[in-house]
Amino acid sequence: MLEEMGKAARAAAYRVADLSTAEKNRVLMTIADRLEAESADILAANELDLADARQNGMSAALLDRLTLNPQRLSGIASDVRQVCQLADPVGQLIDGGLLDSGLRIERRRVPLGVVAVIYEARPNVTVDVASLCLKTGNAAILRGGKETWRTNAATVRVIQNALQQHGLPAAIIQAIENPDRELVNQLLKLDRYVDMLIPRGGAALHKLCRENSTIPVITGGIGVCHIYIDETMEIEPALEVIVNAKKQRPSACNSLETLLVDQAIADRFLPAFCARMAQENIVLHADSNLLAQLQSGPAQVMPVNPSQYNDEWLSLDLNVKQVANMDEAIDHIRTHGTQHSDAILTRSTRNATRFVRQVDSSAVYVNASTRFTDGGQFGLGAEVAVSTQKLHARGPMGLEALTTYKWIAWGDDTLRP
Repeated sequence: MLEEMGKAARAAAYRVADLSTAEKNRVLMTIADRLEAESADILAANELDLADARQNGMSAALLDRLTLNPQRLSGIASDVRQVCQLADPVGQLIDGGLLDSGLRIERRRVPLGVVAVIYEARPNVTVDVASLCLKTGNAAILRGGKETWRTNAATVRVIQNALQQHGLPAAIIQAIENPDRELVNQLLKLDRYVDMLIPRGGAALHKLCRENSTIPVITGGIGVCHIYIDETMEIEPALEVIVNAKKQRPSACNSLETLLVDQAIADRFLPAFCARMAQENIVLHADSNLLAQLQSGPAQVMPVNPSQYNDEWLSLDLNVKQVANMDEAIDHIRTHGTQHSDAILTRSTRNATRFVRQVDSSAVYVNASTRFTDGGQFGLGAEVAVSTQKLHARGPMGLEALTTYKWIAWGDDTLRP
């Protein structure tokens, strides 16, 4: 089964790579229109997936990721239209020039070829990957989680119908609908046809792919994100940023998981912080330095387990730790962070500059919510993933991250001396 999918994807990749920007944009607009016109089928499939997920005891955070509704589906279609407005990187001249030998050298962006993405309870990823791959002239093989197989299948049918409407092979975008996990292991070995593999899920999935894939793997998307508040920051603006980073969508990988409070601001900051967390129904997990003080306030507070510094809550829970200074804050981030998104709240340019320089994350913020780490928010359109690696792509992966380049040499019957 996968061998045939791989062959079809490779052939389709050659076809889509030959499309002009205008042709690709026309297909994308058709996909967006059909997603809205045929939304009833997708939402009905999603409701069946949700019913099974509830019966199987899926957590509230994962249920939120799985859920589609008319508003979310309309937003997904709008993201596809936004991709149409973005500059097509394929064919872009990166650099080049005339060599002493007489050769004129160019380095141009080209599609990767076939991209495979393994993801869990995130049906929006199906459309995000499809639209970005199509815009960059790539074919895609998608393997969503067993929790979303009906939603993904219905969505891919809509996309494939749009492709065929324009005379293109449906195999440009394919989905593995069978939930058998053995197919994941087979996909990891499909290097004859697949050029890049992107896992989007938990740490176990990333470990599986890194250790077993014969395809180059881009990992990321696990976000143990931090905010450090120093002694120069005003309390009210800080609270607004913290609440947004934690509550705007707690199930997202760029939501705040640990707040690091400089001891120089703790006494002034904590009473207002505790009151605001109670108001927002955010449960605090405090270290021993802060536990007694926070428990005297109105918020729900419990001791933090040290292991909880290493994991995503993906819920309305927040670790709170007092640090002696920025050095201790940075050390904590280096020890427990995932190089995803980390922020400082400060009014000191010197502190901001030092934090940015020393925190080695894919996105570092000064006086802003970590929730901005997203392809759309960064002006990239829909994203295929957030990479926390350092090679090829880092941070939100938009269009350019789905391309590579080739060297083109123009000669005039030129011979090497």
